[in-house]
Amino acid sequence: MNKIRTAIIGAAGYTGGELIRLLINHPHCDLVYIHSNSQKGKKLEEVHPDLLGESALVFTDQVETQGIDAVFLGLPHGQTKPFLEAHPFPAETVVIDLSTDFRDESAGFVYGLPEINKKKIQNAKKIANPGCFATTIALGLLPAVAAGIVEEQPHITGITGSTGAGNQPSQPTHFSRRNQNVSVYKLFDHQHLKELNQTFKQAHTDFNQQLLFVPFRGNFSRGIWITSYFPFEGSGEEAVSLYKEYYKDAPFTLVSDNDIDLKQVVNTNKCVLQVQKKSGQLVVHSILDNLLKGASGQAVQNFNLAFGLNEKEGLRLKSIAF
Repeated sequence: MNKIRTAIIGAAGYTGGELIRLLINHPHCDLVYIHSNSQKGKKLEEVHPDLLGESALVFTDQVETQGIDAVFLGLPHGQTKPFLEAHPFPAETVVIDLSTDFRDESAGFVYGLPEINKKKIQNAKKIANPGCFATTIALGLLPAVAAGIVEEQPHITGITGSTGAGNQPSQPTHFSRRNQNVSVYKLFDHQHLKELNQTFKQAHTDFNQQLLFVPFRGNFSRGIWITSYFPFEGSGEEAVSLYKEYYKDAPFTLVSDNDIDLKQVVNTNKCVLQVQKKSGQLVVHSILDNLLKGASGQAVQNFNLAFGLNEKEGLRLKSIAF
């Protein structure tokens, strides 16, 4: 097949850099241009030094809509809608948005969580990529929600690396504040809760539990760890079996029989789960790389599905391990 002519709008940030890294090595992708208003005219390695020698691409502030088969939108939240109004792409172009603007599935967008919406994504031209916390929490609870065994409020705690806040410096992300430190933010009202409730309603229409989510800022660069728990009367073995059956056809969501750690998933598109029964609670740990399965990697996974490719194309990545 001919290579898929692809563009990235908003390619200068962390997720943009990860998209470039993935797409220039994707066997079916021809990355035609990378867009940034702030970095126009700069060589790729001037903005993303880790990609030195990987490509001769230069950032542009020009938007070419014709002749593009797929476009990834890495714009700040709230900027995608006006951008698409000003720069409409042809109806046949696959649009994958990494912002929050269309995660409510408005304007014909499909919510791009493959583990629940694979068939819809395969037929979609507009895909709203999920948030990083939303992906990690959803994958940890989806099998239980779908089975109707979450009958009380699930308690959820999570910690994320500093790259989750983007590459623009701010007081909470400053090294002297973040290093050797942990802090809570957006207690019980994180913006990803809205899309989570939407996903869980799709999995089980009667689900109406409030999600009690405590997010922490971590003192590391990348990765998310979520622990969710709720009362459960069955056995641990039954729960593990339920989870493995639910994800048997999900190439990137894996249930581990052993203790897990964050380095297993950093630099990969995997979400790894550990399921335990303890003190009458079903405890689910879910971990992923916030820049990959939580953002750019999942966007490429959706790209693969939309073009009828193997989900793992361009995403056969190894964790750093040590």
